Amino acid sequence: MQPQKNLWLALTIGNTRLHWALFAGGILEETWDSNHLGESENSPLLLSPPLYHSPSPPLYLASVVPSQTALWQSYPELRVISLDQVPLQGVYPTLGVDRALAVLGAGVTFGWPILVMDAGTAFTFTGADAAGRLVGGAILPGLNLQIQSLAKGTAALLEIELPATLPPRWSLNTTSAIQSGIIHTVLAGIADFIPAWWQEFPESRIVLTGGSSTFVFNYLQALFPQLAAKIVRDPHLIFWGMRSIVIAND
Repeated sequence: MQPQKNLWLALTIGNTRLHWALFAGGILEETWDSNHLGESENSPLLLSPPLYHSPSPPLYLASVVPSQTALWQSYPELRVISLDQVPLQGVYPTLGVDRALAVLGAGVTFGWPILVMDAGTAFTFTGADAAGRLVGGAILPGLNLQIQSLAKGTAALLEIELPATLPPRWSLNTTSAIQSGIIHTVLAGIADFIPAWWQEFPESRIVLTGGSSTFVFNYLQALFPQLAAKIVRDPHLIFWGMRSIVIAND
């Protein structure tokens, strides 16, 4: 990569991973993920792509894991984005900054009103109206978290993998039965939430994001193809929200 001006890093700290983006001004250059830091690691240069021409670009950080946030306090140009900096109306104090940024990013990219489905560690629905005011949402365990909880909370069920294709609804083995129960139930929830949202906001776009979004979209295409055709996928919603804030304050 050639040296560029106005380089800055965006870092969102999720429940299981660090999510990175490198921007040159308003242009997204690169994204990548890395593991949470241990207490002895506190340098983003261990995790970033080569930045020899700019060893300490500004780092804009949004986090839902306070213990991980604390490990970045010594970074020389750290700028933490908190909920009160997100220009989304009607937020409540315990709303996750990640959800707020994703809705902001979706709204400024695709227009308002907007409904965001985030298939991450938690699966969340978050909607905002035409004025950019939070309408509300819902939270449930994500696909992998449901799988992990069954493995940890039972004596006989093992931790399995998400299948690449939609599993049969009625299964004749334990692995497939777990996949069916989790996936078909989540899909049924999606198929209920979206029409309910459209009853109030028929002109709204629906955007799917998050680490398991590819799996979820593939399953939706198999079971509800007409619904899937109306859903937009964008893995970078939080980064678009962060970019909006950075540009507005530049």
